[in-house]
Amino acid sequence: MNLATKSKTKDKAIDKARDFMDAFRELGKEKGITPEVLFDAIEAALISAYKRNFNSAQNVRVALDRQTGGYHVYAIKTIVETVESDITEVSLAEARQLRADYEVGDILEVEVTPANFGRIAAQTAKQVVVQRIREAERGIIYDEFANRESDIITGIVQRIENKNVFIDLGKTEAVLAPSEQIPGEEYVHGDRIKAYIIEVKKTSKGPQILVSRTHPGLLKRLFELEVPEIHDGIVEIKSVAREPGMRSKIAVYSKDEGVDPVGSCVGHKGLRVQAIVDELRNEKIDIVKWNADFAKYIANALSPAKVVSVAVNEEEKISRVVVPDYQLSLAIGKEGQNARLAAKLTGWKIDIKSETQAADEELDENMSVVEVTSDEAFTAEGE
Repeated sequence: MNLATKSKTKDKAIDKARDFMDAFRELGKEKGITPEVLFDAIEAALISAYKRNFNSAQNVRVALDRQTGGYHVYAIKTIVETVESDITEVSLAEARQLRADYEVGDILEVEVTPANFGRIAAQTAKQVVVQRIREAERGIIYDEFANRESDIITGIVQRIENKNVFIDLGKTEAVLAPSEQIPGEEYVHGDRIKAYIIEVKKTSKGPQILVSRTHPGLLKRLFELEVPEIHDGIVEIKSVAREPGMRSKIAVYSKDEGVDPVGSCVGHKGLRVQAIVDELRNEKIDIVKWNADFAKYIANALSPAKVVSVAVNEEEKISRVVVPDYQLSLAIGKEGQNARLAAKLTGWKIDIKSETQAADEELDENMSVVEVTSDEAFTAEGE
């Protein structure tokens, strides 16, 4: 090979290395990794590759040219009077052959770049870049979803394994565990569903996003999506109680007297709440007015039953509610569900009596009776 051919070959190699480095920089920029982080990682990996491939125990440093892609391996040695280890030490006399002003304790770097290190270096650099990009992408996805805990995601059912439902979110997937699934709900590949993010975990395989279809927060977020007055802060959801797949209750309050909180949630012809009922596979939803008056609030919470009077013990948060005889079963609900949800919604213990039962019993002296009229409420059911 003549000198001209050698020169051209060398120039091509340099151009190729420059292109390689430019590609690294662009790729890092695209994936949100700063070039310096990428280059530092490549240098660290080249040190490991050198030690592994050349059986070297030396303390070495790799210098990588950020522009050309050229690299040099330097053995780092401490200057001593008497050498005890050739691997980590060099004598003062030998060091002063290189530079006269060296002193004992100084650090000397000696280039030890192997002639056949090029292919290993290129492979190592490529592996590091790929690995760092994966880590960066996982980090970006983790940060994105970690900031969305207690929020709603929409995804497509991808697969079902060991009763766990995996939901495709585009960049990653979420896991809907059996304990977070609505009882009786079926999940079919390709179905689009909404779920509530309960936790985002960092794992070696990337972020693990755990979601729920049973969490009360899902119901709250669905109303925020469907009802502009809630999103804008005019109407506030004060409390949510839920028995997933069966029935839920929400208590709402309006900061604007001119805005009906229940009507806002129901929407024209019930369209707003119906969209939520459909999403939750026909779960019944009672929308009631929140009230600062405990007695009034408890009466509203027992909707659709009508209440005659409420006696309360504020200190112990215990109440006795009286309903017409014909409304007793409605107030208690199937298997006690209505009373149970009302208690959960208000945070009060509720004892329900018919008018006949109440007439035969003495009222606790720590309770005060308030005659109430329930506010208008709304119950949404599946079609």
